[in-house]
Amino acid sequence: MATRHFLSLLDLTPAELRQLIDRAIELKAMQQRHEVHEPLKNRVLAMIFEKSSTRTRVSFEAGMTQLGGSALFLSPRDTQLGRGEPIEDSARVLSKMVDGVMIRTFEHSKVETFAAHSDIPVINALTDFNHPCQLLADMQAYHEVRGSIQGKTVTWIGDGNNMCHSYINAARQWDFELRIACPDGYEPDADLVAKNSDRVSMVRNPKEAVAGAHLVATDVWASMGQEEEAADRMKVFAPYQVSRQLLDLASPEVLFMHCLPAHRGEEVSHDVLDDSRSVVWEEAGNRLHAQKALLEFLLA
Repeated sequence: MATRHFLSLLDLTPAELRQLIDRAIELKAMQQRHEVHEPLKNRVLAMIFEKSSTRTRVSFEAGMTQLGGSALFLSPRDTQLGRGEPIEDSARVLSKMVDGVMIRTFEHSKVETFAAHSDIPVINALTDFNHPCQLLADMQAYHEVRGSIQGKTVTWIGDGNNMCHSYINAARQWDFELRIACPDGYEPDADLVAKNSDRVSMVRNPKEAVAGAHLVATDVWASMGQEEEAADRMKVFAPYQVSRQLLDLASPEVLFMHCLPAHRGEEVSHDVLDDSRSVVWEEAGNRLHAQKALLEFLLA
């Protein structure tokens, strides 16, 4: 059987993704009941971090422990990955020592190259192009509160970044309409938008974009690696802040999500994260459960 990887949402079928979310909800309930479930006993996950993170490291490491396995944290400072060893060679070596590899890095080509030379499952825990693990948590959060997202309207506000790209893939896989509101010059990948033009539209005005929306999501205006652009981005993105007043234009059933960390007073007003329509804390917590379901799917 060919090794399965998770580099984007498109690596799983829509049916497998729905099954994964259902399983994540089950695993969450099992943890809340303090049930021991260890299908990954003696399995080891290598976690390669070229980009730092709180949620990604804690959720994967805790998830492997709760499933009976263990996780190894690897940074470029501690391994040959930071000293020029070809990615292909690292993939071949780790394939002989561990049972899966999670990578959080900059260039998407790195995870693709690693996966192409790996005999074990490779998980994309974020690249500059997409962030599929976060979308598993987001879709779980929506399903838990509102049920199926199929046929609903989702609005992405802000930068056309890796999260935006993952929402485009999610629109295809979960069958919802996606409106994207971003400043001129900060649009998502044009080819990706074109391939999904039947369900993805660009709506420049944020107020028009959120009208009647069932889910509104955003992200920071300057991601890791864009710190030098932060001052300029603050000016350009100011009209795209998500506030309670903006959410009032959406459906009465709207939910608000943010992948975190958030910059209160920038992409979100100071009070939005604590608004009754916000599910950001459950969304963040679901990283643990959705990724446990993913690890079980790929490694068990």
